[in-house]
Amino acid sequence: MTLTLFARYGRRTTFFAVAMGLSLTVAGCSVPGAGGGIHDPYEDGNRKVHEFNRSVDRALLRPVSKGYGKIANDDLQAVVGNVATNLSTPSVMVNNLLQGDIPGFGSNLYRFVINSTVGIAGLFDPAADLGGVQLADADFGGTLAAWGAPEGAYLELPLLGPSTQRDAAGKVVDLFTNPLSYVLVAPERHAGTVARVFDRVGTRDRFGDTIDSVLYESADSYAQTRLIYLQSRRFELGDAASGAYADPYAETVTDPYEDPYAE
Repeated sequence: MTLTLFARYGRRTTFFAVAMGLSLTVAGCSVPGAGGGIHDPYEDGNRKVHEFNRSVDRALLRPVSKGYGKIANDDLQAVVGNVATNLSTPSVMVNNLLQGDIPGFGSNLYRFVINSTVGIAGLFDPAADLGGVQLADADFGGTLAAWGAPEGAYLELPLLGPSTQRDAAGKVVDLFTNPLSYVLVAPERHAGTVARVFDRVGTRDRFGDTIDSVLYESADSYAQTRLIYLQSRRFELGDAASGAYADPYAETVTDPYEDPYAE
């Protein structure tokens, strides 16, 4: 029994340590965009990945999401989203602590306890619906940002979509930061992953028109996707005040990708 536990947790701890070291190395060596603009030295490769992602969306994710939307009503999709969020909350709490966000950790702990009990294992969200306590979201990409790691180059990841070097490194570490993955056994351990997949499919259905307009109706879907992601992520991490939110094309009035929020 002892050897089994050691083998199970020892391997995961080793993988986590390696992933942590790799993420810090990648984030530390990355080069931020000058003046908070777009730093995309891998654009040629990124565009190829973008076309691959578009083909997957067109052939698989888009039609599956439409079918899922016809089968699953809004209430069912909300339940799936609640489960996905609740099962990922312990990982968020780890990043709250790593970022020194004690109030965020406390509110997320409250949410997890209430939603796991009163909310029937996360099927419902009474913490938000009745108590008004929203998720204080956090991930390891944000943790690296809080530690001063630069954003690095823009990347588009296969299937996962837009990212940066810092956020890509954070995604690797986030695979190992959920305490539930060390406690639960299969198949329960995979419930969160399954819920997140269905939640993503539901999100693709709910925002289908907007996503379609970016991917299939814009003049350059890659540039549009890149700009939207960087603006949103920088704003989320609080980089707007530093000028990182500025559109590098703002001087060209006729540019179709001009940031509508630029002053």
